[in-house]
Amino acid sequence: MQKINLIYILGFLLLCGSCKKFLDEKPQSFLTPDNFYQTAADATAALNGVFSGLEAQTYYGRTVWIISENSADLLYPSGGNSDRTTLYQNNYTSTNGEIANWWNSSYKMIKGANDVIAHVPGIKMDVAAQNNILGNAYFLRAMAYFDLVRSFGDLPLVTRPIVGSTDTLLYPHRSPASKVYQQIISDLQFAEANCLAENKIASGNKGLVSTGAASAMLARVYLTRAATAFADPSDNQNALAECNKVIGYPYYSLLPNYQDIFDCAKKYGPEHIFCVQFALPPATGNITLRMFTPTALGGSASFFCQNTFFNNGYSTADSIRRNWNIANKARSITSGAIQSTTPFFYKYRDSLWTPQSNNSRVNWIVLRLADVYLMQSEAMNNIDPTDPGKFNGVNKVRARAGLTDPTQQLDLTNTPTSDAFVDSLVADRARELCVEGERRWDLIRLGRFKQKMAALNIAIDDNHLLFPIPQSEVQVNKHLIQNPGFN
Repeated sequence: MQKINLIYILGFLLLCGSCKKFLDEKPQSFLTPDNFYQTAADATAALNGVFSGLEAQTYYGRTVWIISENSADLLYPSGGNSDRTTLYQNNYTSTNGEIANWWNSSYKMIKGANDVIAHVPGIKMDVAAQNNILGNAYFLRAMAYFDLVRSFGDLPLVTRPIVGSTDTLLYPHRSPASKVYQQIISDLQFAEANCLAENKIASGNKGLVSTGAASAMLARVYLTRAATAFADPSDNQNALAECNKVIGYPYYSLLPNYQDIFDCAKKYGPEHIFCVQFALPPATGNITLRMFTPTALGGSASFFCQNTFFNNGYSTADSIRRNWNIANKARSITSGAIQSTTPFFYKYRDSLWTPQSNNSRVNWIVLRLADVYLMQSEAMNNIDPTDPGKFNGVNKVRARAGLTDPTQQLDLTNTPTSDAFVDSLVADRARELCVEGERRWDLIRLGRFKQKMAALNIAIDDNHLLFPIPQSEVQVNKHLIQNPGFN
């Protein structure tokens, strides 16, 4: 998507509650939904305001993987930051700042999406373009609620703008997680029906949501709900159907070279389904590269790769992914000498990145085709563990990594049971998708979270399968009841 210009900034100011309309002919006038949403350009500006929120460090610029990876089994923090340390140790409390960031940034995006959904239908504009904008807003709202429901369980479900100090939604109650999932699925179905196909999105607008992105997200949502106590009997079949849709589109395919997925010069390849956009200044850059990079390479070395994953995560034959994703040596940017380092994730790189800066062009990948193939296999195992076709997706991903020998491909002989398949899938998802923001959710969904964390001497009780509602929110809203086990 094109980077934010003045009209986008105006849209973002509207979403953040700013009232003054700088360019209005009448200086005394104020921006309100009634006088802002007038033209197609206004609708575009408002939508881009919602998108811009994703780039914040407190959201998909950083917090996304502190929440989802730092609290799982592949990544750990260097220390010195109590919020990150307690997340890693899974002894966090309701005052954890990163958990508050995750809650607040998600609801900020929901607020912006609600404004677009409520007001864009009143604009006289091309119907297809209008529906595409609405489809994008529905997708972003669904994505935020999905992040929240996996994190917190029951949630305040707010699906319209809040109007005035007497609005009943100003201090909302928590809705059951089952109802939140219903809303997420409804929103994604709207997005699937109304967003443009990937091959119809203009090159200058790459980064917008496609119908394929909605289908892929639906697959992820159905699979996740299938593992809950309120699962629908059709969840796995629906997940499989959505995966098959995406795989069937001719414009998506696995990139032949694994490293090309993360090449900043190849951001819009056929494997990328939905990514949060970053670029060099004056646009918003991504701090992730700096935080994962050791000091020898000009980074801050804020997070490291677990030794167990570095030593045992990849087989000798799985060298393509291992050599790209992780390392324990670095060439010093000052002396040029190769030196040993604490194992780190080397997955995100940018040839134009300035060492010690917070800015890089690295996009944050939310959905890509390899994940869809792995979800396809997961859904098929859930439906019929005896179906040999369930191995096709995971074996295709393995083959791209160079694991083409028959002994390196899965079948019912070397992976005979459903549990054996899940164990293998947990390992395969780590090798392929490490530090892409899904590890905690994968382990919980696949029933391996407690087991994997116990291997790191971190005990997980049932209460810590969810995060606490931020204490600041509970104090403001008397209707919010804290999750069990937290004050």
